[in-house]
Amino acid sequence: MDILSEALGSMRTGRPRSVRTHGRAPWGLRLSPVAGAGFHVVLYGTCWLVPEGEGPHLRPIALSPGDVVFLRDGRGHVLADHPSTPPQEAQPAEFRPGAPLGTVTIGADGPRTSLLCGHYHLDQGRPHPLVRQLPEIIHLSTRHGRHSELCSAVQLLGSELENPRIGSAGIVPALIDSLLLYILRAWIEDRPPSESGGWAAALSDSAVAPALAAVHEDPAAPWTVESLAGRAGLSRAAFARRFTALVGEPPMAYLTRWRMTTAARLLRESDAPLTAVASRSGYSSEYAFAKAFKREYGQAPGGYRRDARAA
Repeated sequence: MDILSEALGSMRTGRPRSVRTHGRAPWGLRLSPVAGAGFHVVLYGTCWLVPEGEGPHLRPIALSPGDVVFLRDGRGHVLADHPSTPPQEAQPAEFRPGAPLGTVTIGADGPRTSLLCGHYHLDQGRPHPLVRQLPEIIHLSTRHGRHSELCSAVQLLGSELENPRIGSAGIVPALIDSLLLYILRAWIEDRPPSESGGWAAALSDSAVAPALAAVHEDPAAPWTVESLAGRAGLSRAAFARRFTALVGEPPMAYLTRWRMTTAARLLRESDAPLTAVASRSGYSSEYAFAKAFKREYGQAPGGYRRDARAA
């Protein structure tokens, strides 16, 4: 069971929206916050990303070809040829018929920069703890042989965008979808030993990872701390301590969270009757399921489904 893919899939509420941005110095573009996670890929040239807000982790970031930036909460920010360049407000993207994504051109006649900018629609109202533990801004470089798979995805994107051909309209969105997983995989694998705790460690921990995989593979099973500890090869107490330390909540709390997440996804994406949703989420009765769901989401399952379909 690929827990990373499952966790992201549980938050996805739509296809990514992407824009090809061309800037010629001097240029500056202010991007408003988005409901989800933002990303930028530098395909050509250099630029700066200036996050809005204050704090030591929100300093301007110099970007070079092949650099990838991921903004966990879709924070507002500025892209510019230099931090001192006054930005203009971003306007709705201009979409050309048959083009795989939008285009924006800005600036004067100086050095050129080309980026792929966009955001993933993620439900930030109830973020998975794996996503909540991510840094607000992830900056990755694919130069000098680093993150080879991410580098390959960036190169493929650049090729399709520079020279669109038959199939590009389907290839580009698929690559952008894959890019999110490549970014997070690279971040997880790139963490130094001094930052080895949390979900990044849980996904590879010999005791916690099998238990997480079991819960994700079959959330409806009658799991207990004892049965999960048996999967982990630890005593009940030792497993509970280790799980809580890495995941950030006790095993049964996470089980309930994942069951409710599974139920919400089924309500959004399927026409399964409530009895079937309850059963697949680990509840023997529709009444018990509805009570638990309302406690977690603040509304009955039927109302949640109607609102999700209307959104």
